[in-house]
Amino acid sequence: MTPRGRFLVASLSGLVLAGLVHGTTILLIPRLAESDALSRARSGENLDHPLAINTVAAGDTTPPVEAWLPIPDPAVAVGLCAYDLSEGPMRVSARTGALMLSLAVHGPRGAFYAVTDQAAVRGALDLVVLTRAQYDEALANADEDEVSHDVRIVAGDTRGFVVVRVIAALPSQRAAADAAVQAVSCTVDSPGDEKAGG
Repeated sequence: MTPRGRFLVASLSGLVLAGLVHGTTILLIPRLAESDALSRARSGENLDHPLAINTVAAGDTTPPVEAWLPIPDPAVAVGLCAYDLSEGPMRVSARTGALMLSLAVHGPRGAFYAVTDQAAVRGALDLVVLTRAQYDEALANADEDEVSHDVRIVAGDTRGFVVVRVIAALPSQRAAADAAVQAVSCTVDSPGDEKAGG
């Protein structure tokens, strides 16, 4: 093989090896990161139980807003509710009002579902986050004659969190936005609750 051929083979081998190392590193970052969104959101909390909704705008919640939302928007009231589906489906209930409200469901790999108050039925928005097995059980136990207004979301992982956002278009609406976030409830659905809810 000529010197030029050896140089080309060595160069191509180096490029292939560098590409493999780069690709592997990129793919491993989410698994090896110590401060992913889920960890930041749940820092300092009891991970064995779903967390109650927290209004981070008040500044007195745990974890503090800076722990998981480094640059909060003063025009948006934000709440957080973490869940662990090994204890049962998580029900997130919100009442809509004059201010825009949105709910986004996040897993370890990012957000996988979002909805706004435009999907509310008679002023109520009920999400039920569940595993595939819990979803199948809920379908099997459902009463065909009873209409359900729940939005069922199948999560790929048992742990995650829901972010609640309420927009305050004017500074005078900030207190109402904070109250709307505080009014959102996150509870574990028992099998009887899930059956009753549809």
